[in-house]
Amino acid sequence: MTDKKPSFFKRLFGGDVAPTPPVPPVVPAAPEAPAPVPPVPPGPPEATPAYIEAVEEATHAAQVGAPPAAPAAVPAPAEPAEPKGWFARLASGLKRSSDQLTGSITAVFTKRKLDAATLEELEDVLIQADLGIETATAITDTLRRDRFDRDVSGEDVRAVLAAEVEKVLGPVAQPLEISGTQKPFIILMIGVNGSGKTTTIGKLAQKYAAEGKSVMLAAGDTFRAAAIEQLQIWGDRTGATVVSRPAGADASGLAFDAVTQARAEGRDVLIIDTAGRLQNRDELMNELEKIIRVIKKVDPTAPHATLLTLDATTGQNALKQVEIFGKRAGVTGLVMTKLDGTARGGILVAIARQFGLPVHFIGVGEGVGDLEAFTAADFAQAIAGRD
Repeated sequence: MTDKKPSFFKRLFGGDVAPTPPVPPVVPAAPEAPAPVPPVPPGPPEATPAYIEAVEEATHAAQVGAPPAAPAAVPAPAEPAEPKGWFARLASGLKRSSDQLTGSITAVFTKRKLDAATLEELEDVLIQADLGIETATAITDTLRRDRFDRDVSGEDVRAVLAAEVEKVLGPVAQPLEISGTQKPFIILMIGVNGSGKTTTIGKLAQKYAAEGKSVMLAAGDTFRAAAIEQLQIWGDRTGATVVSRPAGADASGLAFDAVTQARAEGRDVLIIDTAGRLQNRDELMNELEKIIRVIKKVDPTAPHATLLTLDATTGQNALKQVEIFGKRAGVTGLVMTKLDGTARGGILVAIARQFGLPVHFIGVGEGVGDLEAFTAADFAQAIAGRD
């Protein structure tokens, strides 16, 4: 006689359990069609754990023939927030930069008179915020001249900070003027990998299309199929024609074709995307120079604007990018992106002081409305944490 096979519970846990009394057989009733799985009502924007659990329980109950439990109440979608004005979006985007900077300033100037040691501490704080040595020195010199050996509050320092930042940024805050005499007005977008070139192109295309301009886009980042597809999506969204070639095609040849087609069609604006490239890769910078030479074969005055997109999260490395791209590609203006993702927004001040290049646009988010023309006063007030 063979031993009785151990129970599943015993085999699973290795222990003994009290035997369960046998359940008398139940005569099954006439089979009924299984209860339908209750349809999932239109869910909230985010499915909460409670909601998911309720749906799973209802589904299980329907499968075993038990009456389904009432699903948990689904919260109504939140009312859309009132659209923020640009300064509110800018202040929100720069919050990480301003919080770190103003928090450090407040810590330095808590119930202290302005002395040499305090000024030295402040200078260190400003340099660490990527504002640059020259700007940090200018701010501390102003305080030393006007407030030395007097009580100084964090608000006093923030006011001086905002004034000095605005003084540096004022001359470079220049809008990008689309000249009607140059048709098409050709914009070449350049920058390192991941700096936001393609997204910026899409936002600019939408902006110019809304102004009634006829826009053409050229998918010159032929290294990445995803970049070509992304630009085509922006073209569909904005009504812009997109000139593209299969991934791996010659970028300079595509640029030549795009300029030729844009001129033939009488387009107002042509924006040419390029592949991201590190400024220290000489062969890639040579290719960029070739693209510019080819464009000039069709229109010797082009490109009419060469915009370098800078990722604010790169901090001090952005200074080297401006230097090298400026020498190799003739940068005419800057677009600073991703200011909402970093506490290093002060780097824009250091760039402006060192190079003096026009800053045309800044971006503080992914939305179309999160790229706006650069305004020195708004930026200065926002980074200083002032209304």
